[in-house]
Amino acid sequence: MLLGLFLAACHAQAADVAGSHDLEMLPRPANAEIVDFRETADLERIFPQGSIRRISGDLRFEQQVVTQGRQLSLTYELPAEHTSEQAFTQARRALQEQGGHLLYWCEGRDCGSSSLWANAVFGSSKLYGPDDRQAYALVRLSVGEMDDRLVALYAITRGNRRAYLHVEQFDASSPLGVVLPTPATLLRQLLDSGELDLSLLDEDPQDDWVKLLVRSLNQNSGVRVTLSGVQAEQWRDALVQGGVRAPRIEVDGATRDGLHLDLLR
Repeated sequence: MLLGLFLAACHAQAADVAGSHDLEMLPRPANAEIVDFRETADLERIFPQGSIRRISGDLRFEQQVVTQGRQLSLTYELPAEHTSEQAFTQARRALQEQGGHLLYWCEGRDCGSSSLWANAVFGSSKLYGPDDRQAYALVRLSVGEMDDRLVALYAITRGNRRAYLHVEQFDASSPLGVVLPTPATLLRQLLDSGELDLSLLDEDPQDDWVKLLVRSLNQNSGVRVTLSGVQAEQWRDALVQGGVRAPRIEVDGATRDGLHLDLLR
């Protein structure tokens, strides 16, 4: 059995585009082949943080990250027995397990036009498919003492049932500075995993994060959470003052770094 898996992996890599390779931090989807590979030493890049659409000829989205640096991108074609949704979820979780912070995450029609993602954002027509069969995530990671690496994931299942996972690793040449996630991304993460770990929020409530969390929680009025952390009481007061109904937020006395939210089922 092990020999069979080894031979399958060798066969997949033998079919890869010449000169291509996987990212060190991201395992290859099982039996996938690299069908596109690009490396650019110095590039200005715009990564969307919102549903993408075109208005008066211009691309529009809620937020964006504009940066310059080195980019490595590759596209995997997935085998018939694996879906793009599975590959996307595995890749996203692998990045989060390495300490990655989600800046944006959308699925299906919430992402906007697949045609625009494929052609205008990633420059690859093979990534175009039905709007309801796509997913996108933008993740920020720390590398050594630097906090300036972005990884973008885009998954699509085309109308012909071919499935792809596109990955871009971008190392910024200058500090990215403060980049906040979107409210919808925080809510999606909370509903998906049942928790939200914001260990970076280790001080008194910050206005920008209070506004962000209020917007996030108020997108679904049925969501109730428990807060824990050294400043949990102060965060609860700030969120209530910001507009979240008090009965929706409880406080747990558990000691944690930063702020932690647990979904109350």
